[in-house]
Amino acid sequence: MADAGILSMTDAERTGAGRTGAGGVATGRVAADGVDRQALDEVVAFTSDLIRIDTTNYGAGDCTERPAAEYVAERLADAGLEPLLLEKAPGRTNVVARIEGSDPSADALLVHGHLDVVPAEPADWAVHPFSGEIRDGVVWGRGAIDMKNADAMTLALVRSWARAGVRPRRDIVLAFTADEEDSAEYGSGFLAERHPELFEGCTEGISESGAFTFHAGNGLRLYPIAAGERGTGWLKLTAHGKAGHGSKVNRANAVTRLAATVTRIGEHDWPVRLTPTVRAALTELAALHGTEADFDAPDFDVDALLTELGHAAALVAPTVRNSTNPSMLDAGYKINVIPGSATAFVDGRMLPGTEREFEETLDRLTGPDVDWEFHHREVPLQAPVDSPTFAAMREAIELFDPDGTAVPYCMSGGTDAKQFSRLGITGYGFSPLKLPEGFDYQALFHGVDERVPVEALHFGVRVLDHFLRRSGG
Repeated sequence: MADAGILSMTDAERTGAGRTGAGGVATGRVAADGVDRQALDEVVAFTSDLIRIDTTNYGAGDCTERPAAEYVAERLADAGLEPLLLEKAPGRTNVVARIEGSDPSADALLVHGHLDVVPAEPADWAVHPFSGEIRDGVVWGRGAIDMKNADAMTLALVRSWARAGVRPRRDIVLAFTADEEDSAEYGSGFLAERHPELFEGCTEGISESGAFTFHAGNGLRLYPIAAGERGTGWLKLTAHGKAGHGSKVNRANAVTRLAATVTRIGEHDWPVRLTPTVRAALTELAALHGTEADFDAPDFDVDALLTELGHAAALVAPTVRNSTNPSMLDAGYKINVIPGSATAFVDGRMLPGTEREFEETLDRLTGPDVDWEFHHREVPLQAPVDSPTFAAMREAIELFDPDGTAVPYCMSGGTDAKQFSRLGITGYGFSPLKLPEGFDYQALFHGVDERVPVEALHFGVRVLDHFLRRSGG
């Protein structure tokens, strides 16, 4: 599809576009290691403002991110950056800008966040999901956690740097993307395919779903940093049979065949497959709970170990196996007519290194009367937990919460890091938030009454500031 609504630039202009040193906004100062008060105020205001811009992604191309993208671009421009607005289709807008680092020999770092959100039904919420209301020290609304909060933290930090003339060590590429909540076709997928030059030099990236407070019980405060993602395998099943009258015996009933297959898939016990990231997570969590993860023991039982980990098991349990969850069914048009075909959709997720096993298992579970295909597929990811970048993330978290412990984990779902991995960019989940006990961060993803504490946003800006200035050593 041809680009629509993209800023018109010559090749020479594109080479330099979006790239500048920190500068522009002239008011305010920051300490040698910290953000100014204005940044703490702005992160709250930006989160609220972005929530009020309804960027609901209904799927199948039905979303308009452009108003949010323009809001972001204006604030980046105020900080002396030169943001690009890029679209694959009208209204499906992405923003990209680059900050020059102080070390030209260093690899660049990508900081990316999506602008779209999943639907929300106002009648189910205590406040309107697109109000951006700030009440009792909490910002409410769709996107407060996933992930307009992180977009706001990035904006506030970049503007703080501009006021003080701060430059990070590495070049930092900022990407605010469309369509993450569907297929990423109009967002990170489009950027990776059509504009790879904007990410030149980027070897690593950070984004959502990591470095949030996880209260594991007995005062143990964890900050899981994502160093992996399961792959996406959304499946379409089609059962074939013989159409006929509903009053007649029909041994080739497509609905029956589909139902049996869906049941087999939904009840399948996937075998344990421990990736290096999950092993690292289990090792560190076990040590924190006074036990040991002896993977080489002949009687090693991962489920027994998870039981010993108590609440912390929730960080690891979804990623010790693949999964297949039936989610949609479609068959027939009249109660007394047996249809000749029936379809179902299954949300499948696969761990790194298990793709072939996943496909072979689906071949076996579906059998001869049901066909299956990938409705949408994305690769699993894995990132090293012994890298300088991971160490810098861990150090930044534990500096600002000395009683907290950063640990690695693998996401059960996926992010835009999958698309950016095609450019050779290793992705981590790192959007820090310090959350009070009883605040169920993970339940608020795509949930009702999504919200984020103001103090959590302040913590995130401070941690990001420390990390991004020093990332990678």
